[in-house]
Amino acid sequence: MLFDTHVHLNARQFTEDREEVIKRAFDTGVNYMVVVGFDRETIPLAIEIAEQNETIYAAVGWHPVDAIDMTDEELTWIEELSSHPKVVAIGEMGLDYHWDKSPKDIQKEVFRKQIRLAKKVKMPIIIHNREATGDIIEILQEEDAKQVGGIMHCYNDSARYVQTCLDMNFYISLGGPVTFKNAPLPKEVAVQVPLDRLLVETDAPFLAPHPNRGKRNEPAYVKLVAEKIAELREMPFDEISKITTENAFSLFNIKK
Repeated sequence: MLFDTHVHLNARQFTEDREEVIKRAFDTGVNYMVVVGFDRETIPLAIEIAEQNETIYAAVGWHPVDAIDMTDEELTWIEELSSHPKVVAIGEMGLDYHWDKSPKDIQKEVFRKQIRLAKKVKMPIIIHNREATGDIIEILQEEDAKQVGGIMHCYNDSARYVQTCLDMNFYISLGGPVTFKNAPLPKEVAVQVPLDRLLVETDAPFLAPHPNRGKRNEPAYVKLVAEKIAELREMPFDEISKITTENAFSLFNIKK
């Protein structure tokens, strides 16, 4: 049994065959998923998919790339949706300095607002971080995000930041890059993260793991991520699967 803690089944890449993709995941042993909504288009569909599938859940938040488009109305909308029985987290949120659509100061403001909202509704947060580690950590500490904790989604940073994240009550989630031959950082992290803080994800349709790199990712492929982590840690695959799934249940407060 596996839990894909971050998937975008609401992405346009799955419009034509979403049900088949979900069935392949279930057939592969990926029994649980969180579909992440991050704007006006993807949030309603994330909830709709969760409503239609007993073991699929949703997260609602606003992506930093589009921070410039977020208004107080959207923040209120996300707060209202947070009470939906299938919504288990706020996010993804954070900072993305790779793209320049939204100025850094606006990204930071929107990030802070969402952390405060998560604390208000008492839900964990899902962090998107691209080329912004220092500012991410500073804001999380200043906003006392430790109160709710959450996930460092698709962690691809130095292992030296792992303990800081753990101290702030965050789990470390690894995806496809841990299988890439030219990606040493996630491999180093995979063997250092305490087992009780480790999660797996796909971020599908993005970042497909080896040997499917460059193709459309899908939740069934989270098995490849878990298998690689098991190999790196010299542990049975079934044990990694069980531990990461139990961790997800705990974080998202899901009752089996």
